[in-house]
Amino acid sequence: MKLTIFYDGQFYIGLIEHISKNKYKAYKYTFGNEPKDQDVLDFVNNNLLDFIKNNDKHDGIPIQQVKMKKINPKRLQRKVAKELRNPSITSKAEEAIKAELAFRKKEKSVTCKRLKEERKEYIRNIKVQKSKNKHKGK
Repeated sequence: MKLTIFYDGQFYIGLIEHISKNKYKAYKYTFGNEPKDQDVLDFVNNNLLDFIKNNDKHDGIPIQQVKMKKINPKRLQRKVAKELRNPSITSKAEEAIKAELAFRKKEKSVTCKRLKEERKEYIRNIKVQKSKNKHKGK
């Protein structure tokens, strides 16, 4: 049995999920504006089972038991390692942000190279000018 409480925009709702005899059943309970921890605890300890018994009108959805085939531990380890190697992008927004960061990094490296070259050229011009001035006797 599992109780999940969420806010639907107006009230706090408790979603009760119950599995018995290979049948999945879900119930909805409205707590109100802002339930205190004590209210939720009282509901779970005193009223939850009565609420389920009173609202048990549907048969539920049958759950099919899936037999899990035993996987070799080494194969499982290789599978996990392979999944960890692959980059996992969860949304288009993250992908766009990564592309933008890569673009900025590339742009920054190009501007840094250009600035370095300009500085080297400036220093070289100063040295050349100094050597010309020495040659002229200044």
